[in-house]
Amino acid sequence: MDVPCDLEVDVNGEAVFIVDKKIISSYSCRISKLLGKYSGVVKNLKVIFHDFPGGAGSFELVARFCYNNGKIEISPSNLSLLHSIAHFMEMNKPVSGTLNLLEQAEKSLEEIRYWTWSELLLALKQCQDLLPVSNSSGILQKCLDSLVGRLVLAGETSPCPSTSSPDSSGIRFSSDTRSTESLKSSSFRATWWFEDLAALNLDLVEMVTKLMLSRRFDHAIISRFLFYYQKSRFVLATSDEKQKITETIVRQLHSLDRSVISCKSLFGTLRVSPHLNISKCCRNKLESMIGSLLDQATLDNLLIPSPSGSNHQYDVNLVLRFLKSFLDKGICRVPFIQLKKVATLMDLYITEVAPDPYLKPSKFIALVKALPDSARDSYDSIYHSVDMYLQVHAGLSDEEKIHICCGLNYEKLSSEACIHLAQNKRFPSKSAVQALISQHSKLKNLLQETNQTNPSIESPCSFPDTDTKDKKDEACDQIVLYAGRLDISAENEKLRAHLQGMQWRVLELEKVCKKMQTQMTKIMKSRLSSQNSARSLPRLCS
Repeated sequence: MDVPCDLEVDVNGEAVFIVDKKIISSYSCRISKLLGKYSGVVKNLKVIFHDFPGGAGSFELVARFCYNNGKIEISPSNLSLLHSIAHFMEMNKPVSGTLNLLEQAEKSLEEIRYWTWSELLLALKQCQDLLPVSNSSGILQKCLDSLVGRLVLAGETSPCPSTSSPDSSGIRFSSDTRSTESLKSSSFRATWWFEDLAALNLDLVEMVTKLMLSRRFDHAIISRFLFYYQKSRFVLATSDEKQKITETIVRQLHSLDRSVISCKSLFGTLRVSPHLNISKCCRNKLESMIGSLLDQATLDNLLIPSPSGSNHQYDVNLVLRFLKSFLDKGICRVPFIQLKKVATLMDLYITEVAPDPYLKPSKFIALVKALPDSARDSYDSIYHSVDMYLQVHAGLSDEEKIHICCGLNYEKLSSEACIHLAQNKRFPSKSAVQALISQHSKLKNLLQETNQTNPSIESPCSFPDTDTKDKKDEACDQIVLYAGRLDISAENEKLRAHLQGMQWRVLELEKVCKKMQTQMTKIMKSRLSSQNSARSLPRLCS
């Protein structure tokens, strides 16, 4: 007896199937509901599906299930597909003598813990092709849970967990070759799954990352995988796809512990971002992460060309934003060693950008003043950068020059730098005076420290440090010499009087130094004569 074919099913416009409506509706509640609207005898019934999971081939698979009395072989290679179809077609109707398709799929899914890594990955890729149906059916989440669970367990215990991995034997190296080979093996064990998961689409990678974070997976490994995924997917991606990948990767990285993220890789992402038109929110997150890791950056990292339309050579505004992010947690909370590293880096950067003729004074002084004084032990590098900037920008007014020189800490300039500044005609006279005052203060403190160390210089028992004496003599001579050379003809009388008063104080200190030098010479001669006398006495016999 022939089976009647009284129902047409159009599957996603790919193919039309003519089936027995009674057989199909006996297993599918969805078909049964659709046909229930037509209680009378209606010819040429047709059902059209636009989003059938898996397309025409999947419907053919489910039709065979129905025509075979609800029997089908289920394996990891088709489980995701059958599970999604069972949900879409609502194939949960009670069937006498056998389990319905959804029940059979759920029962097979219980064996997921026994699947190999390759079988699990195959099922996950099938779920990817069946989105969003596979997600709503719940099978995608179960596959992801199993996959991440294995990765977590592998990271904790197994030397090489992948059954598809070429190193599945987990060979142990002997102690004499362990230093090099064990590092390679350890790195491989941590990243063996990167290539497998790089085949997943962006949505699934985001879901995997979030699940890893909830399972407290190693943030350093997650960040390495995200950069690996970005690099591998960029090869064949369009510009729009690259933009979406970058924004997703940055969003995921932003949720990680920043101390384990590669600063170099972040800069690599930053350099390609201008060509991808990423969102402002994404760029802000990227700059914030880089700023928090600024102590790990190099000068080459910071030398990023300025945006198109700008005259200046390098993107100074970007570096200022990095510094702001670095200092956002507060100076007191920034480790001192990191602060010193950033200060050293910024000194190099300021020296590099100072010769730029298009760099505005406001931007230059912003770079100089961005870090607190405590970050630098010496301002000599900053002085040379300011000198270079003033040389290139010879047309600046005295007021602008004075404002730029406010970034100098004269107390942290060496004697050589102060002397050079006092002679430097590019600097305003006020700066030269401040440099001399700083030297005056240093000399005064040096004398006070000497007096505290040797309370009575007249005492023959005290023996001065000749190196300290020489430094004091040299400082006195240099200050007097260069104070005399300073040209202040353009300054007002108040400044002239101030300088004259300072010169008088320096001369007084010079007299003190010379007096100390004479007294110390006498003491040294006295000591030497005493020692010679003692050596000339005969030793007594015991």
